[in-house]
Amino acid sequence: MNKTVIFLMGATASGKTDLAINLADELPARLISVDSALIYQGMDIGTAKPSQQILDKYPHYLIDICSPEMSYSAFDFVRDAKAQIEIAFAKQQVPILVGGTAFYFHALEHGLSDLPESTPESKAKFNQLLSQKGSVELHKNLAKIDEKSAQRIHQNDTQRIIRALEVFDLSGKTLSSLQGNKRPEINYPIKKIILTPPRKKLHQRIEKRFLAMMENGFLDEVKALKQNPNLRETLPSIRCVGYRQAWQFLDGKISENEMIEKSIIATRQLCKRQSTWLKAETHALFLEQPNPQKALGFIQGV
Repeated sequence: MNKTVIFLMGATASGKTDLAINLADELPARLISVDSALIYQGMDIGTAKPSQQILDKYPHYLIDICSPEMSYSAFDFVRDAKAQIEIAFAKQQVPILVGGTAFYFHALEHGLSDLPESTPESKAKFNQLLSQKGSVELHKNLAKIDEKSAQRIHQNDTQRIIRALEVFDLSGKTLSSLQGNKRPEINYPIKKIILTPPRKKLHQRIEKRFLAMMENGFLDEVKALKQNPNLRETLPSIRCVGYRQAWQFLDGKISENEMIEKSIIATRQLCKRQSTWLKAETHALFLEQPNPQKALGFIQGV
């Protein structure tokens, strides 16, 4: 394999996990999750996290690494993914990065701007400020420091607001002035396998999957999250599709039927964004459905 990194990409509900498992049966693979929702502990049903039975047999690294009140950035992901890739090569494994979070894949392949790294102290500082002041007030603070970034970042996007404020706090320079100075993150060859089922089929799977989540106790999962006093609707974890809508339902803001409808629509919108991003990819193996033999041949250069 000559230390090749595999990107297994696809929109939500496209069958990525099944194909990853098929490949792990044929290769000494190390499965590394590229998903900004699967990182959270206690958020299993609504994120369509692989079952514990699957994870026991086919470990996926970078799953369940954060509590839902924690922030986790693309910088954190790149650091953790690079470490997992190096472990894979040290163990003579093939690193297969599987998921649908475009920004994570892009950051790993093309690099990140040369920004100061987060520290536990700075994260704690700005998370506390967020709890005290709220995202709208912090967004106003950002606008005074870095108007350009404030215009690009929505006032409810807590993760990016905090990161922009943190960059200024750590470096004395604005996020907008530092962005653009990207550095490569991995220097290994990358092979991409992209699952692209027809949109109609994806939409059907999304609806069927969400209704199954409801039957499997999704609302109980969100009720348990609401017991955590540190969680609120504006956090990145609760803004994940489905969770925000369920939170609003449990707060009495929308009906259960509205919650189901809004969750399915939001997931389909996510699917559309992911599909648009994937269409721009080149030099990849595109598969309408999981095909382990074709994927394996592509990886091995057959």
